[in-house]
Amino acid sequence: MTRPTPETLANRATPATVAAAAAAPSVATSPTPATGAQSLVRSLEALGVDVVFGLPGGTILPAYDPLYDSKVRHILVRHEQGAGHAATGYAQATGRVGVCIATSGPGATNLVTAIADAYMDSVPIVAITGQVTRASIGTDAFQEADIQGITLPITKHNFLIQTPEEIPQVLAEAFHLASTGRPGPVLVDIPKDVQQAQTTFAWPPVLDLPGYRPTLHPHGKQIREAARLIAAAKRPVLYVGGGVLKAGATEGLRKLAEQTGIPVVTTLMALGAFPDSHPQHLGMPGMHGTVPAVYALQKADLLITLGARFDDRVTGKLDSFAPDAKVVHADIDPAEIGKNRHADVPIVGDARHVIDELIAAVSGTATGAEAYKAWWSSLNDLRERYPLGYDEPDDGTLAPQYVIERIGEIVGPDAIYVAGVGQHQMWASQFIKYEKPGTWLNSGGAGTMGYAVPAAMGAKVGRPETAVWAIDGDGCFQMTNQELATCAIEGIPVKIAVINNGNLGMVRQWQTLFYEGRYSNTELGTHKHRIPDFVKLAEALGCIGLRCESKADVDATIKAAMEINDRPVVIDFTVGKDAMVWPMVAAGTSNDEIMFARDVRPDFDEDDL
Repeated sequence: MTRPTPETLANRATPATVAAAAAAPSVATSPTPATGAQSLVRSLEALGVDVVFGLPGGTILPAYDPLYDSKVRHILVRHEQGAGHAATGYAQATGRVGVCIATSGPGATNLVTAIADAYMDSVPIVAITGQVTRASIGTDAFQEADIQGITLPITKHNFLIQTPEEIPQVLAEAFHLASTGRPGPVLVDIPKDVQQAQTTFAWPPVLDLPGYRPTLHPHGKQIREAARLIAAAKRPVLYVGGGVLKAGATEGLRKLAEQTGIPVVTTLMALGAFPDSHPQHLGMPGMHGTVPAVYALQKADLLITLGARFDDRVTGKLDSFAPDAKVVHADIDPAEIGKNRHADVPIVGDARHVIDELIAAVSGTATGAEAYKAWWSSLNDLRERYPLGYDEPDDGTLAPQYVIERIGEIVGPDAIYVAGVGQHQMWASQFIKYEKPGTWLNSGGAGTMGYAVPAAMGAKVGRPETAVWAIDGDGCFQMTNQELATCAIEGIPVKIAVINNGNLGMVRQWQTLFYEGRYSNTELGTHKHRIPDFVKLAEALGCIGLRCESKADVDATIKAAMEINDRPVVIDFTVGKDAMVWPMVAAGTSNDEIMFARDVRPDFDEDDL
């Protein structure tokens, strides 16, 4: 059997990167003497890696010596978690595989959060860790940790290399696994003595991955059955997830939507897959989704689900979700189909191929939006009655929604926006308009506080000509802001907008709604005591620090930050603490119980359907 070589598989995550890899010059080499560490670095070079994020330590030190002479850029982070999130941000922004490196023990375990984050959001990264010598494994040696065992549930695959001869093959397989099928993180653990041992290096190796054959093209019978259901539906919805972005299928999605006239909702991980400004886009569904998007799913008679996984934040109480809908579920990962919701038509395949074949299949039957006149009448009525919005704070403080809205309007749709996790993340998803793929990065599945700063760093490294703005909270920002020192020293001019409400905002919101306003341990002191003072902290980390406390100064502050491109900028937007994220579906409740504002539930007249 002929097996693929990695020459055209490296960093394969989108059709564009496939073509780029295929066009790359050959890197075939004859066997030459090398240490395991040299073999590792040469493998990274042969795979087309241009940058790695890491922090050296004892067991990975042999690899850092040949890295010193390599053309691969190494960015020295201040914490290994930052390396992992930077690799993720790089991968999300570019479609290429992100790479992070750490030593054994605590170095490796500091990567775990970032690896879990990448796993939940299907991001292609390769984490390379040092390990104690083979003879010491299992002896509780200094800085030993079973990182292979620890990460088994949160990696697509992981390797413990046993001989130096394996290194090129394992690295090539790791990149192939990370970037094909459903993307995800792969860990490669390399004992120190394997790095030090003598071997020979030759490229390309042969990939040996028996049984790993992701299904890219859907079954024709399932496509025809999906087209039949689409033709018969009266209230269909295109329910779009992040898999559409990962497949590079956004142009096809737009063609399918316009050809059929079907309403579109895009999940938190799919923002930018379909233009926010498009008249068929109802917005984001789920816990903090728009009223039209939530109700479209609830009242649909057909869900055409593309690259989404029926996440609990979308479905609410699962047994009450879309009760009258048949389901067409297309996903490249067969394990997702039927996992949470029965699929009447299961389709395994890459979203790009699925969409292209659906377009062909419905071309003779689709009649456009006119076929769904009553459906659109109801949905447009909801759009008019329940638009996204916010109230100005009664106490005269700055509204966080206004700040984020103005950032989006002034900076524009070509920038990359990276969000932390919490209220500011939801406001960024609601009040910035995403018109293009690859312009919205966030931690969706894991909900990792501390994601934004290092992910923005990685995104800016991957796309240096693009403006990168992180929308962060004062809680998230304090978890990983040390990476701004990395940005300052490495010349990575990201912009960080800290939405500083002095509290762990989303937790406080839940305490307001469900714990009778008993604010247990959510006040951070960034308002009352200015500890820390974010402007002074930014300056200490080599950045420019700005502060904005009034509505009148918001635009000028944003524009001032945009003029600074030789170093990172941190803006302390001091906002009110009582702002709430609306709409909201409380955890564990039905989407039918969505609240448009506190004690306000939308009125949806089913007689209009």
